Amino acid sequence: MFVLSSPSGAGKTTISRRLLDRDPQIVMSVSATTRPPRPGEKDGVDYHFVDPTEFDLMLNRMELLESAKVFDHYYGTPVEPVEDALEQGLDVLFDIDWQGTQQLAQRKRDDLVSVFILPPSTRELETRLRGRAQDSAAVVAKRMSQASDEISHWAEYDYIVVNDDVDQCLEEVYAILVAERLKRVRRTGLIDFVKALREGY
Repeated sequence: MFVLSSPSGAGKTTISRRLLDRDPQIVMSVSATTRPPRPGEKDGVDYHFVDPTEFDLMLNRMELLESAKVFDHYYGTPVEPVEDALEQGLDVLFDIDWQGTQQLAQRKRDDLVSVFILPPSTRELETRLRGRAQDSAAVVAKRMSQASDEISHWAEYDYIVVNDDVDQCLEEVYAILVAERLKRVRRTGLIDFVKALREGY
């Protein structure tokens, strides 16, 4: 399970999309949310859009790996698609905040790699948020006020990447993914492979 987190506007969604385009062995975990769709978002692709009652039912049925309230809306990761992907030998990419990452770490720490993406500066972060033209000035101000709290959780992550240049940031995130796949504990079938090598096959 490969987690990318960042304050809103630091680039985790852009990096996530480019990582998915680049590597067919990683799939996106699609979160459930109670927030309304933004322009261009599709149900089941970007998010599973549900009403608060359905979200509560999913929580009560223990159908979510993690959940959090962010900017007055609830978000959560459905368990079943993640487990199905992992069983198929795929990596699963999570675009979630520090709250969700903490919950994943409590449940599945051994199978979790977490990356926190920092903006190069606070000024640049605000510029990016305004440049998206998705949110009102009030929402941008609220996101900026939350950014400091989100950034304060950087030390809980395995890796830190500064998104000063999106291409360089992508290369660094991809290098982390490749290195983690090469760890001995994640190489399936390695014992039999080495045994065969030692026996001369």
